[in-house]
Amino acid sequence: MAGTAGTPGTPRVLRAMNDRAALDLLLEHGPLSRTRIGKLTGLSKPTASQLLARLEAAGLVRATGTSEGRPGPNAQLYAVNPGAAHAAGLDVTPHRIRAAVADVTGRTVGEYELPTPGRRPARPVVQQVTEALDGAVKAAGLTRSDVHRLVIGTPGAFDPGTGRLRYASHLPGWHSPSLLDELAAALPMPVEYENDVNLVAIAEQRLGAARGHADFVLLWNQEGMGAALVLGGRLHRGWTGGAGEVGFLPVPGTPLVRQVTKANSGGYQELAGSQAVPRLARELGITDLPAGPYPDVAAALLARAADHAGGPHRELLRTYATRLATGLASLVSVLDPELVVLSGSALTAGGEVLRALVQAELEELAAARPRLVVGDVTEHPVLRGALESALATTRDEVFDTSR
Repeated sequence: MAGTAGTPGTPRVLRAMNDRAALDLLLEHGPLSRTRIGKLTGLSKPTASQLLARLEAAGLVRATGTSEGRPGPNAQLYAVNPGAAHAAGLDVTPHRIRAAVADVTGRTVGEYELPTPGRRPARPVVQQVTEALDGAVKAAGLTRSDVHRLVIGTPGAFDPGTGRLRYASHLPGWHSPSLLDELAAALPMPVEYENDVNLVAIAEQRLGAARGHADFVLLWNQEGMGAALVLGGRLHRGWTGGAGEVGFLPVPGTPLVRQVTKANSGGYQELAGSQAVPRLARELGITDLPAGPYPDVAAALLARAADHAGGPHRELLRTYATRLATGLASLVSVLDPELVVLSGSALTAGGEVLRALVQAELEELAAARPRLVVGDVTEHPVLRGALESALATTRDEVFDTSR
């Protein structure tokens, strides 16, 4: 009868559920024996053997050796086959596109970085994207057709109604109404687009400080300020994808910024963005400022300040903590989150010292009392989130043995 294979409770569906449970255990624990898989899933030894034979025949698991150091004969170990599928991620900024490919276990197997300097792109965006992706694919020893899914992270968000990029006027070449169609035509795999800060939240939720938390806010401060809102375990993106664009938030302590999309800035960005840190340092009499882009300068100043017990450097941290807490107070008053994760180089550089100061200020400014933590995913967090997002969907598709 048509549709029987997908009916809940049928043998095929039950087998598929057991298959997925075993694959998830192998991803979590690494190589396991048939006996161990049986104990963790509650399956009998014969059923576990049949499961492993089925997954091995499907190319989803492979024998990887034998256990050692235990009494009795060595047991055959099984692991997820890394080559069963591959997924890719792109982290796009105005200055470069960073690309990576991961195998289905989550191990990064190829990376590439494409510089994209200048206010006007020298090459069309589609060409930039394909060149960056192909660079990572080549580094992985693969071809473009080997990639199961691609997730692209950008500042701002693509409006689901119009398909146009919003909230990121500083990203040259990405605002054509036909861009998504052009990319779909140029790339052989499904492509998803996500806000860069949302991808950092995915990375923290799956790998970092927000594991086990269904409700949290991630505050990001690097090239720009943004927030990711996770409610009930899901990202809240808003009607146009602009939920979390807190850099545009009007806040006390700074003049109102009007026509914020044209200015590509707002009150909270002006008050506590990375560009505010060197200005504040000068006001406090700190003269030996490092050179470089604002995010790098801000991170260096805040890291240095965290190592000082007093003086203008400690005052820099205190004042900056008050500025950060001013905007956070509005967020937590509305959302009442369980947790706030501080991420981005302009926040993580201050470490525990800055976190504690922001926590204390926030408790004075807001009725809600979320716990603040510093993010754990500090190496290419946008790219890591893109890979995690692409891998989640890829695994759902490739690991589904009910079809």
